[in-house]
Amino acid sequence: MTSGFKLVCAAVIALGLAGCIAAPIEMTPQTQQRLQAQPPIRFLLTFDDGPSASSFWNPTDTVLDSLAQNPVQPNIKAVFFVQTGAPRAGDSDIGRRVMHREHAEGQILGFHTATHFHTNHRSLSPEDLEKSLTQGSADIAAITGAPPTLVRPPFWNYDKRTFAAYQQHGMHVLLTDLSANDGKIWGFNASPRRRANMLRQLSEVRERIAQGELPAVDGVIPVVVTFHDLNRYTARHTREYLQILLDSAATTGVRLADKPFYDDHVALEKAALARTVQQSSEAVELPGIWNWVWDHDAH
Repeated sequence: MTSGFKLVCAAVIALGLAGCIAAPIEMTPQTQQRLQAQPPIRFLLTFDDGPSASSFWNPTDTVLDSLAQNPVQPNIKAVFFVQTGAPRAGDSDIGRRVMHREHAEGQILGFHTATHFHTNHRSLSPEDLEKSLTQGSADIAAITGAPPTLVRPPFWNYDKRTFAAYQQHGMHVLLTDLSANDGKIWGFNASPRRRANMLRQLSEVRERIAQGELPAVDGVIPVVVTFHDLNRYTARHTREYLQILLDSAATTGVRLADKPFYDDHVALEKAALARTVQQSSEAVELPGIWNWVWDHDAH
């Protein structure tokens, strides 16, 4: 089965499952006991596909405004995986202006793509992949003063070849624990089951925490969450999503750190690097249908 066919199937399945998210996993006494021996968690927020190049109500700017000022915790820091070669994103005057703002506000710029489109790195020739990584690193370094240390492959998809290329450029693959399933930029991009989705996913992650599968960094367990800042629905509901994460933790019995989100650039980067994939053959856990995609891709 080809990767392209699987992605099409994944999209169809995602649409089909949008209205029937499974109920949260019930917490057993054994899980509750094991959780007591684990550190609290802190949500590590990430955003893919931006920055927006829109001159009208720019969604990335709106996300940044919400992270800076919200009822939950001020000045939240996140990792923004940017598309530096996309004209509707980073390859635009507005996109570059937004990336400068992200850096100035202490956000982290990670690499996503440097191609014209949201291209799967595995479909690029070795020469084109090298060109993309070199150009993307230079684009980000021109804004931050240093090449990126974090990469999120499009569609979470990598193999031994692309993983080795990332390593050669000093980039580390960061996947995710929770996904808002908000990657739909055009068409129907609302998320009517957003609360049920987060609740189910966090109950699954809770089981992994109880088993001691997630590492602690400076006394807390970073739990990676993925959104898409090009999505205007996400931008309008960012503050609500922050509250949903807190509510989901309370409902699933997951203990939160005193600060539930990262608000320090250095601590954020340290935590993100601790959650990266160490080798291409490493087994990974992704939320929802993406586990199915991974199971059929050899690394």
